[in-house]
Amino acid sequence: SLAHVRAWMGQCPRCPLHQGRNKIVFGAGPEDARVMFIGEGPGQQEDQQGLPFVGPAGQLLDAMLAAVGLERRQVYITNIVKCRPPNNRDPQPGEVVACRPFLEAQVRLIAPAAICALGRPAAQALLASEAPIGRLRGRWAEALGVPVLPTYHPAYLLRSPEAKAMAYADLKALVRGPES
Repeated sequence: SLAHVRAWMGQCPRCPLHQGRNKIVFGAGPEDARVMFIGEGPGQQEDQQGLPFVGPAGQLLDAMLAAVGLERRQVYITNIVKCRPPNNRDPQPGEVVACRPFLEAQVRLIAPAAICALGRPAAQALLASEAPIGRLRGRWAEALGVPVLPTYHPAYLLRSPEAKAMAYADLKALVRGPES
């Protein structure tokens, strides 16, 4: 179960990120979610509350979900790293590798029908790619045996609202599924 994976993680000293964290942000949502969202890492509010996507980007994600007929309680949300990187920088490769077993266990247990990778770091880590998010977004791929659809991170959309229409199209494709 996810509770066993979280217990296995313990207080995780596997990478330097543990030194500055308040709380591990493991993930949230039902264990039988059909859709999983994976971001890059917790921000300040997430680090304080121990929950993913609770700040301004999370509020936008909730609105995006509602726009395509989903609710947060229906999806599982996590990040490629479970502790906040300093100054919200991108997770470093060693940090991603340290958290990878936990992410893989979450994906295996939830067994979602589809994963939405939110932002460049998540998409690149999941797909083992160095392509920019502009090239990855909106194109189905596969990781960990699950169809993956990358899109822009909600934090990016807050800074670049002109990209919201593309992210909305990606989420509509996510709801339709990889076969559409």
